[in-house]
Amino acid sequence: MATAYKTPGVYIEEIPKFPPSIAPVATAIPAFIGYTRKAENRTAADLHLKPTRISSMIEYEKYFGGAQPEEAISVTVAVTQVNGATTDQRAVASLSEAARSKHIVFYALQVYFANGGGPCYVVSVNPYTALPGTPLLADLTAGLNTLVKADEPTLIVFPEAQSLSIADFKALHDAALQQCADLQDRFVIMDVHGGVDGVTPISLSDPDANLLAAIGNFRDDGIGTNNLKYGAAYAPNVETVLDFAYDESSTDVSVVTNGVAAAAVALNTLNGTQNQVYELAKAAIRDFPCKLPPSSAIAGIYAAVDNSRGVWKAPANVSVNAVIQPTIQMSNRDQETINVDVTAGKSVNAIRSFTGKGPLVWGARTLAGNDNEWRYVSVRRFFIFVEESVKKATEQFVFEPNDANTWVKIQAMIENFLTTLWRQGALQGVKPEHAFYVAVGLGKTMTALDILEGRLIIEIGMAAVRPAEFIILRFSHKMAES
Repeated sequence: MATAYKTPGVYIEEIPKFPPSIAPVATAIPAFIGYTRKAENRTAADLHLKPTRISSMIEYEKYFGGAQPEEAISVTVAVTQVNGATTDQRAVASLSEAARSKHIVFYALQVYFANGGGPCYVVSVNPYTALPGTPLLADLTAGLNTLVKADEPTLIVFPEAQSLSIADFKALHDAALQQCADLQDRFVIMDVHGGVDGVTPISLSDPDANLLAAIGNFRDDGIGTNNLKYGAAYAPNVETVLDFAYDESSTDVSVVTNGVAAAAVALNTLNGTQNQVYELAKAAIRDFPCKLPPSSAIAGIYAAVDNSRGVWKAPANVSVNAVIQPTIQMSNRDQETINVDVTAGKSVNAIRSFTGKGPLVWGARTLAGNDNEWRYVSVRRFFIFVEESVKKATEQFVFEPNDANTWVKIQAMIENFLTTLWRQGALQGVKPEHAFYVAVGLGKTMTALDILEGRLIIEIGMAAVRPAEFIILRFSHKMAES
């Protein structure tokens, strides 16, 4: 309504001409759900089941502490002596997968930041349990449920989920996928669980494990068939360069001199008495690879690719930092079965090592690998990004007059946003009108009844770019013409 002026004078009226703008939301803010040493800011356990935002390992250690020290590492030091003089000393460390700690969130965060990860959330479900540690479905589910209240996270990661039974693994990830479908603003990065009897997990850190059998078990019993477009799975596990935390008083060192083994002693007892053996044993423990599921490294790669290229770039053909090699080497024939699942479409993305390149992420599919719309991770996450950005920007129009003035503002706002994305290479098309459309208005997206009932309907169509998953070079002989 025009202002009614009653006092003579000069008045200024500013008339807004520009449409409002859309601020792009963050696309790679993972939430790591698992066990930590502590969960403390001001008082004891005040961060328990509270999604907490951090930006570095320093912040993680401040709020959640360090890794759980290993107590089952053993070191064998082989000593060769000739005429009483030592000519050679070598040490080898060992730690069985069954005896090592299953609480690996600390290591997962290290790998995440090493691969380019930025701000993230940590949900501490409980303090560490006694070694080797037994993650519980109830604890991890409680962490997942509390994440519903946090708006910023866009990725969900369970670093310790492989230690659950395959039945509990399925229940947890089915619930995570359902949360993604309900909120429509997040995505699940999962590891592969290869358990065969519903109880005992087959660790993909075992080089002798049958990878294809494990993938088959994962597809049959490790994940359901609902909401697959909101998740992606990666395999196998990886050997990292991270150092184990360990308790020197519980680490046994056995010195074998010319084939004769002495009684094992605790590592800490060698400090000051046999310094050379002590340092040799510690070096062997540092060289012993810390094997981890790949999901945390993948979360870091998602963040790095989003920041450097954009969420529409497939997070694949990218080096995996802080990783020596995948625990299982696979061939092209192996990956055929992993990448394409003709039965249920449950694609699994591979991590492979290539000569001269090192370990690379060599897959870009969601679990809905047979779905032409949502086959690729980058397409699904791009739509999540646009949907969430537009949703937040259009909230300002709630309860505004449902008339042509409002429709024009909304359409111009969204078209400006999508045009910017098209110029950045996120949308396919020679011209903007080939890449997207925005429709809103009476007779276009709404009927008179819609307006009477308070509905303002906007329709947006986008031609998202898709990754070139298969590059085919065709060669043939050509007859000489001169």
